[in-house]
Amino acid sequence: MLLAPALTPANAQTLSDEVSQRATPQKDGKQDRLALEANELDYDKDTGKVTAIGNVRLYYQGRTLEADKVIYDRNTKRVYAEGNAKMTEADGTVSYGDHFDLTDNFRDGFIESLRSITSDKTRMSAPHAERTDGETTVFDHATYTACEPCAEHPERPPLWQVRAVRITHKNEEQMVYYENATVDLLGVPVVWMPFLSAPDSTVSKKSGFLAPHYYYSTPLGVGVGIPYFWNLAPNYDLTLTGSVLSKQGFLGEVEWRHRLSNGSYTVRVSGIKQAEPSAFASADAPANGAPVTNRDYRGSLETTGLFYISDKWKYGWDATLLSDRYYIQDYKLNSESIAHDYFKESVSTAYLTGQGDRGYLDLRAYSIIGLTSSDIQKQQPTVGPLLDYNKSIDVTKERFGDTLGAIGGQITADMNAVNINRTLASYQTTLTPYQSYSVCQQYKVGSCLLNGVGGNYSRVSGSLEWKEKYTDSLGEVWTPFVFGRVDGISTELNTNSSFQAFNSSGQPISNSYQLSGNYFSAANTSEARAMGGVGLEYRYPWISKSDWGTQTIEPIGQIIVRPNSPSLRNIPNEDAQSLTFDDTNLFDYNKFSGYDRIEGGIRANVGAQYTATFGKGGYLNALFGQSYQVAGKNSYDQADVYNTGLDSGLNGSRSDYVSRLAFSPPTFYNISTSFIGRVRWDKDTFAPNALDASWSINYKALSFSTQYARYGAQPDLGYPFRREGWALNSRYNLTDHYYVSGGVMFDLGRHLYNNTVNPSTNLLYPNYPLFTVGDFNAMVGYQDDCTTFSLQYINALSDPGSGTKTHNQVFLVNLELRTLGDVKFKQSIGSDTNETLDGIASAH
Repeated sequence: MLLAPALTPANAQTLSDEVSQRATPQKDGKQDRLALEANELDYDKDTGKVTAIGNVRLYYQGRTLEADKVIYDRNTKRVYAEGNAKMTEADGTVSYGDHFDLTDNFRDGFIESLRSITSDKTRMSAPHAERTDGETTVFDHATYTACEPCAEHPERPPLWQVRAVRITHKNEEQMVYYENATVDLLGVPVVWMPFLSAPDSTVSKKSGFLAPHYYYSTPLGVGVGIPYFWNLAPNYDLTLTGSVLSKQGFLGEVEWRHRLSNGSYTVRVSGIKQAEPSAFASADAPANGAPVTNRDYRGSLETTGLFYISDKWKYGWDATLLSDRYYIQDYKLNSESIAHDYFKESVSTAYLTGQGDRGYLDLRAYSIIGLTSSDIQKQQPTVGPLLDYNKSIDVTKERFGDTLGAIGGQITADMNAVNINRTLASYQTTLTPYQSYSVCQQYKVGSCLLNGVGGNYSRVSGSLEWKEKYTDSLGEVWTPFVFGRVDGISTELNTNSSFQAFNSSGQPISNSYQLSGNYFSAANTSEARAMGGVGLEYRYPWISKSDWGTQTIEPIGQIIVRPNSPSLRNIPNEDAQSLTFDDTNLFDYNKFSGYDRIEGGIRANVGAQYTATFGKGGYLNALFGQSYQVAGKNSYDQADVYNTGLDSGLNGSRSDYVSRLAFSPPTFYNISTSFIGRVRWDKDTFAPNALDASWSINYKALSFSTQYARYGAQPDLGYPFRREGWALNSRYNLTDHYYVSGGVMFDLGRHLYNNTVNPSTNLLYPNYPLFTVGDFNAMVGYQDDCTTFSLQYINALSDPGSGTKTHNQVFLVNLELRTLGDVKFKQSIGSDTNETLDGIASAH
């Protein structure tokens, strides 16, 4: 009921009129109006009090005051509310109290037995609270938390809360200050702080000190780093971090972030003048732990950027400069450009990309810094420019005229151009497995692989393809295709450089081996090659439908006619070193993975596919096939600078058989599962030469996945024994909030090298068990609306390139208290490798 008619304008001024007259004018000159709802309204002329009773609601300047009874004292200009009193602020904050004593504009006042809930579900409670000047609220003997109360036992304390003698919230500063504060976990005090401040829940970022991080290691000593975040503007900020290390001195870090209308960029700089340089191994010396004499100053410069030119074009970069390869690792700095898994390297890139409806362009450049002691930086390439372009267009009469347009189909244009520069050639012997870099006994094609050219290599490739799909009256699908490609290749070898190797004999690595080993006929060569061909693919799907689903049986045949591939001499292989023959490329007319190699000769690919789709969801798919070199030279049976194609299953007139089985049944009893397996079978013995299978299952709170892989020996590629591994991963949600997860990967082929000699070092490989643990991780965690906590252990293998893998073991602890902050802790707990590989001098 709106304003009960107990009063008349002649003898009383209503509460609405009284407050409205005192209201601050709005920008348009109008005054805010107060609206009042109540079951009863009474005015006492003698005392000057207006009393509203029963379901009282007052609306004023975006605030709403509700209570069983509200009294307005015209003499003191104050509003009193009691009985289920509730105040809703304009920002959505709701405050409950036994008694409200407010000024008539609701800006200032007192609240007894306060319970407040903000719009983002944070909670404050206090026996007494006072707001002054409309912007500062003081809570006496208050508690604060971002946790929901327990629905079944609301009397229990929240998971965490902050108790303080006084909590002050200043709206204008958007800050909350805690005095004599204690952080409780499950009602138990765990941390006491005489003073604490934090931005309020309305702030996304604000200037101030961030959580400190700590150092403890032999070369660094004990140290602490304190970051300061400076919020200069809504779109740019600066973070300054000063770290004091007991052994090395002061480490400074600066990070600048800037967001513009069309993108953003960051710049991060760090540096130190070391007090004890000899605590670290030399980044340029052999792996003998030689002390450093010329690295007093160390540092890094990192920058990233991403900008949008339009909805289809963008450019960006991710670049890193380091004083030395070990700096980031030695000082435990975070870097987005550095990969720490297995191999450690820093990759810098700049790029321009465009994406259309049926085409794309990607132009970029790369620079790589190796970060382990076995890396020879002169063998790391600089790549640029690297251009990829692809465009598909339909052949229509509107575009090509009546004659050509009648053919129909689709034309695809593809272009790739690259320039690679490397100071020193990178070789790898086929006799030494598990080696990143090694010294060959004989530098010649076949027994010594040329991983990368020492010098400058440029290539431009362009191709056109046309294909069309026709379906006849019997349902047979015929797909003819025509393709052509041209390449221009230029190689300029640097035949003068050599480098002292890391092996015990001190045998040098020289670029001149590229000529004497018959990889190239001359230091400077230019080659042109062309390849064209025609092909036809045939499919005849047989379809059967029933109540439970649909079945399709589909025989597939393909024939490609073209000349032999050109000679491989004088043609490097930088981007086509990896070749995996399986179901995914059985019907590709060029099965090489990159542009440096191209398939030639007449080849036929045949197979059959079965697919079943179930009416209630799920599917089953199986494929089996083989490839035949019908005529001409087999491109996969030729030794080249990297022996790509040898031991691939394609290096014969008949290939190995390839198969695929994928199965995902309908969900039943809350169980969902899927399986996919691929096998390459030996063409003569039908033994599995390559196998890769994965299976996953989910049942209520449990998820589990496993993967098994087995690849036969490939001695021509440096793998004299098979490679085999098995990985298992699982997660179980113990409750709605608690979970455990873990995973393990077994290297099942490592033991095959037991008691064999590493030709590079003339030493025996270590003995490994059958189930050698390659990687292991375990985690326990908790997550709810206000808290995230995880404890994780990681034991991962890395490969320093010495033939002996090493274990990196790390503990990670993460605690996030919503709105209050987070704490992260990372601790390495040892390694079974010589510390030199991590940049730490062996003397320490």
